[in-house]
Amino acid sequence: MVTFPTSYSRILDKIEAISPEEYGRTRNYIDGSVTRLSPYISRGVISTKMVMEEVMKRQLPWKRVEKFIQELAWRDYWQQVWKAKGSAIDRDLKNPQQGVDNQLIPSAVVNAHTDIDVMDVAIEQLYDTGYMHNHMRMYVAAVACNFGKSHWRMPARWMYYHLLDGDWASNALSWQWVVGANSNKKYFANQANINRYFRSQQRGTFLDQNYEQLSNLDKPEFLTELTSPELVTVLPKSDRFELEADEPLMIYTYYNMDPKWEVGESAQRVLHLDPEVFSRYPVSDAGIRFILDLGENIPDVHLFTGTFEELMDLYGGTDVHFKEHPLNGHYRGVEHARDWMFDVEGYFPSFFAFWKRCMKQMKVYS
Repeated sequence: MVTFPTSYSRILDKIEAISPEEYGRTRNYIDGSVTRLSPYISRGVISTKMVMEEVMKRQLPWKRVEKFIQELAWRDYWQQVWKAKGSAIDRDLKNPQQGVDNQLIPSAVVNAHTDIDVMDVAIEQLYDTGYMHNHMRMYVAAVACNFGKSHWRMPARWMYYHLLDGDWASNALSWQWVVGANSNKKYFANQANINRYFRSQQRGTFLDQNYEQLSNLDKPEFLTELTSPELVTVLPKSDRFELEADEPLMIYTYYNMDPKWEVGESAQRVLHLDPEVFSRYPVSDAGIRFILDLGENIPDVHLFTGTFEELMDLYGGTDVHFKEHPLNGHYRGVEHARDWMFDVEGYFPSFFAFWKRCMKQMKVYS
């Protein structure tokens, strides 16, 4: 079973174990050499920049690391889109999703009864482990939306809720890419494609057709029953603690659990869980347990559940520090920049327009 250790030393070991060339060659296969660093990047324990620099230190030929660095840059790209577009990513970003007949999600997807054996296993594993292979996420999105005719938002919220590496930008915009709301066409995969990448041999499913047949397929009967899964975050109670108004306050969040952030500075440190944020973007109990366990890497960090204003009432001071993030727009204080791979900001309508700009800076790492 896939597990995600939370001690910082073991996370660093995972970075050391990266095989960028094998990743580039096999990442789309279920048994491929993927890093499983995504939960730590999404929670801000480590940064994409940190991972890239560790790989570049090996001084491997560029062709052996290019695909790994490029795939890593997708994470920064999605975050830059969120930063530029804000809550607009919660809606169809480029094009209205075509063929929608409901705003829910097929019950067969939620219940892991999709008719695709490896997909059902993957959904059950998502519930058990908080992880799903990235290629399978595309397959699930296509079944729920392109065949089940659901608008992408509810299914995307369902998946985000259960993922330990839940990154709303990556999740929402990837679902939109699959359904054609953030791309020029819908993504389809047939049974032969799934069998190839997930080492299966299933035949006779509704996807066991050629692509021309798939594009004209009516909604399968078993995808007509719909549901609205209950997605509610139960937040833990705050620790009992006091804050000194004359000492700096460093605020950690669901997207910033970096134990090395300003580590040499004398400051009070608080993990802030804002009920409003989790009301808009709910996560599972496993997601909350994961972040609390990651908090063990931050000495003397206190847990506070409540609004930012309530935290400020408890603090009483003005020397507040936090990392920039689209969900921190209501914070007041000193905003610290995140560690981006490249000095490339703003909205780019495609990843490869973003990547082209990034490549102009690669000489910095050569």
